[in-house]
Amino acid sequence: MPYGFDTNPPEVDGVAARLVLRDNVLHRNDIEWAYIDAMAQAQTDIVIAMAYFVPGARLRRVMRAAVRRGVRVHVIVQGRYENFMQFRAARPIYKRLMASGIRVSHYQPSALHAKVAVMDGQWATVGSSNLDPLSLLLAKEANVVITDRKFAGDLHERLQLVLSQSQPVDVGLGRASSVLGLWDRVLDGLAFALMRVALWLTGNRY
Repeated sequence: MPYGFDTNPPEVDGVAARLVLRDNVLHRNDIEWAYIDAMAQAQTDIVIAMAYFVPGARLRRVMRAAVRRGVRVHVIVQGRYENFMQFRAARPIYKRLMASGIRVSHYQPSALHAKVAVMDGQWATVGSSNLDPLSLLLAKEANVVITDRKFAGDLHERLQLVLSQSQPVDVGLGRASSVLGLWDRVLDGLAFALMRVALWLTGNRY
C-alpha cells in the first residue's frame, strides 16, 4: 500500500468489498487515493470507463509510472458532447496522456454514464464518481471497491465489448494549423483555464 490506502479490505465469503465515500469534511480524497493505490500496484492492465475523465497531477503521475513499468492503460470516455467544461477541458489532458503511451477512446453508440475500473483482472470499482475535479473536489460521491477475480473478470469482459464500440480520441493533432483546429484549441484552452480558476476558488490546485 504505497499511499497508505486499504485497497484490499477483509474478505467476506471469499469476496473483499469496501464502500469508499467522498465528502467535503472527513473523506475529501478517499476515492482518488483508492484509484491511485490500485494503479500504483497494477502489474498488467488498467481499464477505466467513465463519462468525464480530467485527472489531476497525482493521478497522471501514477498512470505514467504504470505505463513505464509495462502496464497497459486504457481509458474509455463518453464520445457525445454534453458538458462544455468537462468535455473541452479534458482534451488537453488527453493529448498529454496519449503522448505518454496511455490509450484514450470515445464510446460511440450513446452517452456513457458508467464510472468503473478494472485492474489486473482482480481489482474493480463501481460507483458514482468520475475522475474529474468536480467529482473529486466538490460533489458527494460513493464507490464500491471489490477484490474478486470473478467480478473483475466479468466486468473486464463487458469493458472489452465497450472498447469494441469505441474509437481513439481525436484531439485535432492532425489539423492544428487549420482554422477548425485553431478554434478547437481555443475552446479547449478556455475550458481548461476555467476549470483551473474554479478549483483555485475552492482552495485547490490542479
